[in-house]
Order: sequence, then C-alpha cells, then structure tokens
Amino acid sequence: MREQGVFHLEEHGQTERSQWVLDSPNPPPLWKKLFSSVKETILPHGNKFCFSSKRKTINGHALSCLQNLFPIISWLRDYKVSKFKDDLLAGLTLASLCIPQSIGYATLAKVAPEYGLYTSVVPPLIYAMMGSSREIAIGPVAVVSMLLASLVPKVEDPVTNPNAYRNLVFTVTFFTGIFQTAFGVFRLGFLVDFLSHAALVGFMAGAAIIIGLQQLKGLLGLSHFTSKTDVVSVLASVYKSLHNQIAPGQKWNPLNFVLGCSFLIFILITRFIGRRNRKLFWLPAISPLLSVILSTLIVYLSRADKHGVNIIKHVKGGLNPSSLHQLQLHGPHVGQAAKIGLICSVIALTEAIAVGRSFASIKGYHLDGNKEMLSMGIMNIAGSLTSCYVATGSFSRTAVNFSAGCQTAVSNIVMAVTVFLSLELFTRLLYYTPVAILASIVLSALPGLIDLSEACYIWKVDKLDFLACIGAFLGVLFATVEIGLLVAVIISFAKILIQSIRPGIEVLGRVPRTEAFCDVTQYPMAISTPGIIVIRISSGSLCFANANFVRERILKWVSQDEDDLKETTKGRVQAVILDMTNLMNVDTSGILALEELHKRLLSRGVELAMVNPRWLVIHKLKLAHFVDKIGKEWVFLTVGEAVDACLATKIARA
Repeated sequence: MREQGVFHLEEHGQTERSQWVLDSPNPPPLWKKLFSSVKETILPHGNKFCFSSKRKTINGHALSCLQNLFPIISWLRDYKVSKFKDDLLAGLTLASLCIPQSIGYATLAKVAPEYGLYTSVVPPLIYAMMGSSREIAIGPVAVVSMLLASLVPKVEDPVTNPNAYRNLVFTVTFFTGIFQTAFGVFRLGFLVDFLSHAALVGFMAGAAIIIGLQQLKGLLGLSHFTSKTDVVSVLASVYKSLHNQIAPGQKWNPLNFVLGCSFLIFILITRFIGRRNRKLFWLPAISPLLSVILSTLIVYLSRADKHGVNIIKHVKGGLNPSSLHQLQLHGPHVGQAAKIGLICSVIALTEAIAVGRSFASIKGYHLDGNKEMLSMGIMNIAGSLTSCYVATGSFSRTAVNFSAGCQTAVSNIVMAVTVFLSLELFTRLLYYTPVAILASIVLSALPGLIDLSEACYIWKVDKLDFLACIGAFLGVLFATVEIGLLVAVIISFAKILIQSIRPGIEVLGRVPRTEAFCDVTQYPMAISTPGIIVIRISSGSLCFANANFVRERILKWVSQDEDDLKETTKGRVQAVILDMTNLMNVDTSGILALEELHKRLLSRGVELAMVNPRWLVIHKLKLAHFVDKIGKEWVFLTVGEAVDACLATKIARA
C-alpha cells in the first residue's frame, strides 16, 4: 500500500510539472519587444516609468534617463584633480599622434587635410558625453578612409569635381550616423555580427595592404595615380612610373621617397623603443608629430619643394564650418550614399566595439554595445553637419591613450580642444609639410591591422572560418572592397545555412549513476532504454530549411535502417521522445513536419513524446493544436519523466 501511495504521489508530481510546461504564459507580441528594446536603450535597467505623479519621482527618473543617455553626468560628480592630471597628459599625448594621422587619413579619403582635423574635434566631444568607454580614442581611421576613397569616387570624381565629392562624403557620413543610431535604438547589434570575427581579420589585413599600396603615390611623389584599389592595378601603375612609361610630369621623384622612408624608419624605431621600455610610451606617440615638424623645417630651409618634393600647401584653419546645406538628401545619389553609409556603419562599429571591449576587459568593466552604437551614431550625425567625415574608434590611438594612463573620456575632450587650438593657430605652419611624410605616418600605422597570429589561430580552430577570412582578404586585395565584404558575408552565411540544413540530431542515453541523458556517441557508457529512442534536436530552429531532414532522420532510426541504432535500442521501437530543450523556435514547415512524423509513428504503433519545449515553441504548437493531437499527457518537463512514463505505458500494454 505504501509503495502504491508513493507511486501515485510521483505520478501526480509528474502531471503537475507537465502542466507547468503547458500553462506557460504567451510570449509578448512583436510591437512590445520593439518598444522594450527602445525603452532599455533610453532608460536605465530597472526603471519602469519615466514619469510619476510625484514631482520627486519625476525629477529622479528624468535624471536617470539623462544619466543613461549621457554617462558623463554620472562619473563627473566623482571626478578628481588627480584624474584630470592623468587625462590631461593622455589627451596631449593623444593629440600629438592624432594631428598628423588625421591629416594623413584625410588625404587617404581624398578630401582636404583640414577635414581630417575637423573630424578630430566634434565627434570626440560628442562621444565623451555619450560614450561608455573610458579609453577609446575617437577620430578618422585608415580602414574607413580607404572605404570612402574606394566607394565614393564611383559616384563623384574627387579630381574633376572635388566639391561634389566632399558633399557626398558628408552625406555618406550622415547616413552612417543614421544607421548606427538605428542599430543602437532598436538593438540591432546582431546585424554587425554578420561580419564575423574571422571575416574582419581577413578584411583588415587586405585593407592594410591596399592602404599601403595607395601610399606609394605620396611616397614616390607621383602626381597621377590609378583610381582603382586592387593590387594588380596599383602595382601596374607603380611599375609604369618607375620605368618612365608614362608622361614626363608623372615620373616619380627620388627625393620624396628618401624623405618619406627616412622618417618612416624613424617612426618604426621609436615604436620599437617604446615597446621595449614601457616608460617611454610617449616616444612613439609623439614621433609622427616630430616627423611632421622636422620634415617641414627641412623642406622650408632647403626649399626642397622647388626640387620636386610635393608639399601640402594651404590648410584651412578655424572652427568647423557648418555643412548642413551641403548634404545631398534630395539629389540623384541618395540611394548610393545610403548604401555606402550602411557599409561604413558596419565596418566602423565593428572596429570601434572590438577596440572598446578589448580595453574594457583589461580594466574590468562592461561595455554596452547598443549604447556604443547610439553614441557613435549621434556623433557621426553631428559630424556630418560640421564638416566631418566618418569617425570611429582607432586601435592605435586607443592603445596610446591607454598607455598614457587615461582615466576617463576627458582625454578625448583634451585631444579635441588641442586639435581645435591647432586649427586656430598652427595650420599656416603646415604649408611646407611634405606629402611623403603623411604617407609614412599612414604606413607606420598599418602593421597593427595585420594579425597573422590570429589568422593562424582561426585556421587551427575552424577551417570554415578561415575560408571566410581568406575570402575577405583575397576579395579586397584582388577585386574591390565590396566584393571582399560580400565574399566574407556569403561564406559566413553558407556556414550558418549548412549548420541549419543539417542540424545535430543526437540519440541520448542515461549516464550511469546520474539522472543526466547525454549523447551516446560522445558518452559510450550511456545506457539506452530498450524500445525507447530519446532524440535531442541540437538546432536553434526547426524550420523550412531542416524540418524534412529531421523528420526523415527520425523515421529512418525508427525503421532501424541504421546499424548503430539497432545496437542502441535493442529491439523494436515503441516510443520516440523528442528533447526540445535546445529548440528556440519552430515555423509552419516545422509544425507540418512534426504532424507528419506523428502520423507515421502512429501508423507503426509508436508513441511520440515531447520534453521541455521552449516558450515560443509550446505557444505555436498549442495554436496549431499539435499538443491536442499527441495528447497533453505526452508533454514532459524532463527526459527522465518522459522515459518513466513510456516505460509505465509499455508495462501496462504488456
């Protein structure tokens, strides 16, 4: 009698737990998810409302909203003089590197040098107020400058129509900011992840080589150069220049080459010294600025510009002028500008978030990717209205900022103010700066973009990932930037598609002396129950792409067409248990496949049971009346309960 009572108690408990699965609340509708994502981006976690009937609560929530949008309000309260000393040193060190790099990257983007400096004033100030990273240094970067230089000239020629080209660059920057803001507000950061880590490694390496080859124009002193970016076209142009196969005015000048290479070696030596001696971190940071100053003096005193050395000449100074009326939002090229803006937004965000998170992990704090996207978007929208082009986080300058001991984003403010003062006071002194020096500064920053050790690691761990990496690398190198990105994304999607079409379907058995059910292939000691197949679908979704494969695979096992299953089930199959713990979603094709599977199993006298279907899955199965078809008594919370119930049914039938 006691054993019978215990059995009834266990049966009642199992029924109650199964009811928990069936009675789970309905998932929220799509509009509510979108609203929640926007609210979480704008409001701090835990705040349910921004308004209340009480004035105190209104003020408190308003302050919380502002602190969430502008983190500077939170940490500025506890800001101390000791922190400012560190940030001041870091900001000045950062500015010494930023000024020559910004000019160099502007020439790479095929805009006037002052626009690189403008980009180092407004965006860093906006980010300092809205960004959550303490170390990231904002400004123009090599990869984004190269993207603009390769994509925008296909729409407007920077040589024949420089004003239209500049206006289109501002429009692209505006769209870049719009896309980045949308990614942040609607929590669409997963779109950035379509460019996988492996693809980014390959893309960066290919872009670094292309950027380096493009700098040969300034390093060799060529007045004309190919507008194409692929390695074959660039090398062919260089070959013609070196062998005098072009017009006399386009020959290379050895003085440019000697000057540029000399200072490139100087910058690389200072970087080597800085790495060997951490106390001399400031030396590689100021070496580009020293190179600009020394080379400008050399050219001015020797009048080398009269002997073929190309110089920058006029650099416009002063505060960033407004570019609101220069945006081409109603012209014929709006669609193309939006397309280029989308590409730039993804690349810029990927680089910035990767840089920010790497240094945040060193300092031991979390970086919210969605907030970063929002702050990057706002700063690029503001930048597009103030004569800036696309800005993002720079790895080389962030490393300098970190090494200089920055404490907060005030270092960005110090850098922006220093660049502004330089625009006001010192731009006239840049007249005699040789173009070859700008090329050498850009070249010196490229080795950090090529990560051979990471490429080797990707090859070792995942060959398909390496295929995406090498695809992006070769696409950028031998075709165009778009083709390189497209190849990388296609390979990444193909990898996902292959995994979706052929998901892992595992036969489970009970591991001895435990209640765990694991894959019998991975754990050969796992014991299968005679007459019962326990199957786990290791896929995020049962959908049109894999539903038929899953159904046919299970039916093959039930028919005992596979030799390994004959040993596993030890006889005729009487019940199939589907462990749906890993299944996050199911579509109509998946439901139809389950219905067909249930019919086929019933015709063979085999019962079908489901274990722990997730929230969205059980909701859809109830709406499709599939739960009613198999019977609510065949839905269980755990695999162990399902096996026990199947055994009880088997004994009762016997």
